[in-house]
Amino acid sequence: MNLPLDYMTLRVIWWALMGVLLIGFAMTDGWDLGVAALLPFVSRSDAERRMVINTVGPTWEGNQVWLILGGGAIFAAWPFVYAVSFSGFYLAMFLVLASLILRPVGFKYRSKRESSVWRGFWDWALFVGGLVPALVFGVAVGNVLAGVPFKLDGDLRAAYVGTFLGLFTPFTLLSGLLSVSMLALHGAAWLSMKAEKGEVRDRARRYGLIAGALALVLFAAGYLMMARGGFGYHLSVSGAASDASNPLRSVSQPAPGAWLANFGAFPWMWTAPAMGFGGVVLAMFGLAAGVEALAFLGSSAAAFGIIATVGLAMFPYILPSSVDAHSSLTVWNASSSQTTLFIMLLVTLLFLPIVLAYTAFVYKVLWGRVTRDDVASNPDLY
Repeated sequence: MNLPLDYMTLRVIWWALMGVLLIGFAMTDGWDLGVAALLPFVSRSDAERRMVINTVGPTWEGNQVWLILGGGAIFAAWPFVYAVSFSGFYLAMFLVLASLILRPVGFKYRSKRESSVWRGFWDWALFVGGLVPALVFGVAVGNVLAGVPFKLDGDLRAAYVGTFLGLFTPFTLLSGLLSVSMLALHGAAWLSMKAEKGEVRDRARRYGLIAGALALVLFAAGYLMMARGGFGYHLSVSGAASDASNPLRSVSQPAPGAWLANFGAFPWMWTAPAMGFGGVVLAMFGLAAGVEALAFLGSSAAAFGIIATVGLAMFPYILPSSVDAHSSLTVWNASSSQTTLFIMLLVTLLFLPIVLAYTAFVYKVLWGRVTRDDVASNPDLY
């Protein structure tokens, strides 16, 4: 069957779309996670906590769909990646899911009783539901950069040989803390726009500045660790980009510092880390000056730039193996068939604009600051 797009082009498009979905998740549900992680610090009274919760209450469920879309896209477009990552990171995924489950329960049940003990428990549950996923997602990205301990046998069956505690190394923990600080900055920028002017908004701005400073330091430290710590892989034999997917046909080898090679070969890629650093600085300036829209624009750009930096640095790798480099999964050897990718692209082109238009409409309808009077008088709020 002759398709209008060749296999190589479709693979690159779906690699980019996977990045778009991950960035979309970070830029939407990311501020929900950031707000939850900031909840104990920016609010002091029950009224303040309810105000913070309701800045994300009407939209968090829709934002979380980006995570589901990302998982579904990996399953359909990159089945090898899905099989290895979701089995190898099983306990980490379970930890994330358990934490995320706390969010809907916390939102729905927190205000069912007047007891301060009851509400305090769910407030901390919401905090865990924001902090833990942000941390674990960052740790997972750090592990992908460092290489994941798996190997494929002759029948393409994956065997994960690592341990749960092995996921946590100095570099991966740094990646996790970068994720937390990036999303806390994003959450603070969101709160500065959505919470009424007053103490909550002022605290959010202060903690956002702290998170921004940490993000700058951690992003720079991550760059230095990648440059000096020997992370990276080199694809010496990849086969034709139009070949059927088979990871064992590729030949990879560890190459210290190789993750920075793409930036030297393609200077335009430096726009991604520049956007990461510049976005954080812009967000901090916006928070300090009280220009909320500027702060939110900057925190969104920071999330985009930091995540794009990882994807561009690793291309064409998606999931390298630290114990058997030849088993590493790349854009060229781990995708679904050409026909599958093309049909999925048509469906995406049809439905994604509808989803984006509806999302924009929802935010337009629900826009505005949440006030103390709102949470005291509106029975529909959490």
